[in-house]
Amino acid sequence: MKKLIISAGICFSALFIVSSAFAQASATADASATIVTPISISKTADMNFGNVATNGAVGTVILAPAGTRTFSGGVTLPATTGTVTAASFTVSGSGSYTYAITLPTSVTITSGTDNMTVNTFTSTPSTTGALTAGSQVIKVGATLNLVASQAEGAYTSATPFTVTVNYN
Repeated sequence: MKKLIISAGICFSALFIVSSAFAQASATADASATIVTPISISKTADMNFGNVATNGAVGTVILAPAGTRTFSGGVTLPATTGTVTAASFTVSGSGSYTYAITLPTSVTITSGTDNMTVNTFTSTPSTTGALTAGSQVIKVGATLNLVASQAEGAYTSATPFTVTVNYN
């Protein structure tokens, strides 16, 4: 009986050692990272709505990213257009990456104590751009809002508006 208990104990101990040896496993993995060129944006042209005339009623001028203008309400566009340009920016970064474009909501332009609101910003490309060969041009337009009897003057923004880009 003593031999049977000792034999059973040895078998149980061997079984425990064998089973505990198979209860754990290990594997290895490598770590890596890829550093991409930081995304950047630089202005190449300011936004300019050109010459605008009012007839005493509220109106708007829409400047498309392509640089064309349309008007509504109490606004007309004189034959002498002045300088008309959509804002232009060059985005640079790692080739073939896409990025998100964030436009401002509004900016105020002033002439002395008079002001107008510029809002409803649009861009080409619109919300997402693609860096082909590491760069792309963004054109930005917006809507100029005139109040009734908008005062004559050269209106400019006290601070520039911001266009933000970020890798997707």
